[in-house]
Amino acid sequence: MKQVAVLVGSLRRESLNRKLAEALMFLGEGKLAMEIVEIGGLPLYNEDLWADPPEAVTAFKAAIAKADAVLIVTPEYNRSMPAAIKNALDWGSRPMGQSVWPGKKAAMAGASPGAVGTAVAQAALRTTIVTLGMALMGQPELYLSVKDDTFAPDGGIGNEKTAKFLAGFVDKFAAWVG
Repeated sequence: MKQVAVLVGSLRRESLNRKLAEALMFLGEGKLAMEIVEIGGLPLYNEDLWADPPEAVTAFKAAIAKADAVLIVTPEYNRSMPAAIKNALDWGSRPMGQSVWPGKKAAMAGASPGAVGTAVAQAALRTTIVTLGMALMGQPELYLSVKDDTFAPDGGIGNEKTAKFLAGFVDKFAAWVG
C-alpha cells in the first residue's frame, strides 16, 4: 500500500482543514496508508541551521522521504497559502541538491467557510509544488466550502453529497498515486 504524507496547513487543533484531512484519511483506509506529518514544530527556515539541523527538521525530511506521495490540506490566509505550509516546503527542499520533493505525486485540498473554499491559496501553492518537482494531480480539485452540516459531531462527514464527493477525490488520488 502506498504511503502518503499528509500536511495540514492550519496548526489549530480543531481546524476545518485538520477535520478535512482526517475525513480524507478515513475514506482512504484500505487504499492508501495516510499519515499526518506535523509541521508546527518546524522552526522558521534559516539556512544557518543546516550546520546542526534541528531534530524537527530531520524527522520531517525523513517522513517525507519515505512517503510515496504528499497530500497538502491547506486553509487560505490573505489569498495565499499559510506560512506553515511554505515553511515546510522550504525545509524539505534544502540543502541544495537534497530536496525530498522531486518525483513525489501530490494533491491539494482545502476547506473554508468562504464561498470559494481555498481556490486562491491552492493557485499559489500549485506554483510552488510544480517548482519543487512534484507531480500534481490536476483533477478533481477540492475547494470545500464548509457548511453547518459538512462535518458530523463525531468527526465524520455529516452531508451525504459531500461524503460522496470526498470519496471520489480519494479514489482518484489513490489511482494517481498508483
